[in-house]
Amino acid sequence: MEFTAATIAGFLKGEIEGNPDIKVNTIAKIEEGHQGALSFLANPKYEHYIYSTASSVVLVNKSFIPSGKIETTLIKVENAYEAFASLMRLVDQARPRKTGIHPTAVIEPTAKVGNDVYIGPYAYIGENCQIGDGSSIYPHVYIGDNTTIGVNCIINPGVKIYHDCVIGQSCIIHAGSVIGSDGFGFAPQSENEYMKIPQLGNVILEDLVEIGANVTIDRATMGSTIIRKGVKLDNLIQIGHNVEIGENTVMAAQTGIAGSTKVGKNCMFGGQVGIAGHIRIANGSKIGAQGGILGDIKEENTVIIGSPAFEIKQFMRSTVVFKRLPDLKSKVDSLEKEIQTLKKR
Repeated sequence: MEFTAATIAGFLKGEIEGNPDIKVNTIAKIEEGHQGALSFLANPKYEHYIYSTASSVVLVNKSFIPSGKIETTLIKVENAYEAFASLMRLVDQARPRKTGIHPTAVIEPTAKVGNDVYIGPYAYIGENCQIGDGSSIYPHVYIGDNTTIGVNCIINPGVKIYHDCVIGQSCIIHAGSVIGSDGFGFAPQSENEYMKIPQLGNVILEDLVEIGANVTIDRATMGSTIIRKGVKLDNLIQIGHNVEIGENTVMAAQTGIAGSTKVGKNCMFGGQVGIAGHIRIANGSKIGAQGGILGDIKEENTVIIGSPAFEIKQFMRSTVVFKRLPDLKSKVDSLEKEIQTLKKR
């Protein structure tokens, strides 16, 4: 597809500085720009590339003031990053979509499949399942009995959704993820043995949830493990049984949340965050990478870091002390020697 700078500016309600008739047919990083490419500049540390980029058009913030000569055509918008994301979404939606049901797919007779649904090779749809209109079920997907998939969902190759789960509208689940496997529930018995506790609940994903590749979300022991509307999970995340994740919370890769923890809405977790079980995380909490949370976070919009994690300002002050520990130890050792000498006198 090919668009002029004027067409793009009209779509984004932006202002053009340069040639409104120049055309673009692809996208590229600003540092890898070439003729016919559209790029964006949002992070100031990449500003030096805009003076040498070969991209035909670059999106910039309206607040951007160049410090040198610019050869490319600029489109000034309120937020260059968001505008670029909108264009990428438009391009993605313009791609041709697979349709129809492959002859090797297995659909149980009691399952209900909506209109304009794609079901790929070797997919399995269990008893009493419901697949919403416009959804895509890619090859080798397994959907267990009594599971509901909402409209316009994308279930990518190799996803496994166990029985009785509920997937909302416009959800995306990436390859290899497992939704609704048993929670980690075992009762200690005599002689160091454990008895499995049946996991009789389910998993509910509300609307507009996106699950990365190779994520596991355990079904509840009783009731539901719930991922609320708009949650975005990165790859390789583990969500334990009976966990609840609040609306529009985002989590980076390798985060793990133990059973029965309740996470508030609008939270942000860095990579490899670990959350203990049976605790509560307040709305708007921000946890730095590799943060270890052992107790409740009660105050909303708190920023914490470290393991065990604590409030970021205290952490930064403590870091100064950590760096000085070897010197402080030397001083303590020296003082102990002086004290011993004084005692002998």
